[in-house]
Amino acid sequence: MSRVVRIGLVQAVCTAAREHNVAQALAGIAEAAAGGAEVVCLQELFAGEYPCQAEDHEKFREAEAVPGPLTELLAATARKHGVVLVGSVFERRTPGLFHNTAVIFDRDGSTAGVYRKMHIPDDPHYYEKFYFAPGDTGFMSVATSRLNVGPLVCWDQWYPEAARLTALAGAEVLFYPTAIGWLDGEEKLHHEQYESWDTMLRSHAIANGVFVVAVNRTGREGRLRFWGASVVYAPNGQQLVRAGHDTPETIVVECDLDRIEWSRTRWPFFRDRRIDAYGGLVARWGGA
Repeated sequence: MSRVVRIGLVQAVCTAAREHNVAQALAGIAEAAAGGAEVVCLQELFAGEYPCQAEDHEKFREAEAVPGPLTELLAATARKHGVVLVGSVFERRTPGLFHNTAVIFDRDGSTAGVYRKMHIPDDPHYYEKFYFAPGDTGFMSVATSRLNVGPLVCWDQWYPEAARLTALAGAEVLFYPTAIGWLDGEEKLHHEQYESWDTMLRSHAIANGVFVVAVNRTGREGRLRFWGASVVYAPNGQQLVRAGHDTPETIVVECDLDRIEWSRTRWPFFRDRRIDAYGGLVARWGGA
């Protein structure tokens, strides 16, 4: 089997109309598959507008079980187009318990893995702790027919521990469905915020010798303007593709998985890790 995998990214603008959002995601998957994609990643919580800008109990109505109607539709779409699919859903696990969840489907539509977002933010207009319990799946590598998927979600992007543990589990590509943007009134920080985010993604690729794929939403929702810029980095930090900030885009990019070993044999960070000296990482602060 060829080690070159074509990965599709579907960056979209969401509206209050769920049917529209789902239809455009399915159209994006079809477009990516028509462009040769073998693996497709959707943005975070693609079926609706980002629900966490306010603490609103009515938003819980948007959640559904996994498996459920939305994941069944994604499974059928993966099977129809013969693609591995990374989808992101607002999961209702049981009454009163909800997660921000990535579901990975193989090319035959089977569920290959389920990952629940581990790091949950609580910032202005990102009130996710009101909605989502922290994930309990741990960091994982999901084996599929085309590659080993490393599922992570948005706020996980800021944690080198998450990227490292996912890579150590065997993931070849880290996938980050994402919803991140600029807040009105913070215009002076816009460039700095975006550059910090982009730098973190690139650093995960370099430090772990893996491909990194981040698929962000775009467009304005309330006081947030999502900055798009969905991106793919190679294991040496090379930027392979980047979408624009303000437009919906479906992009397909070739990733040669043999570049993982090439990078790791030239920058042998895994070889030189001092695993005997890292115990302090499990402390909240200062080794205690």
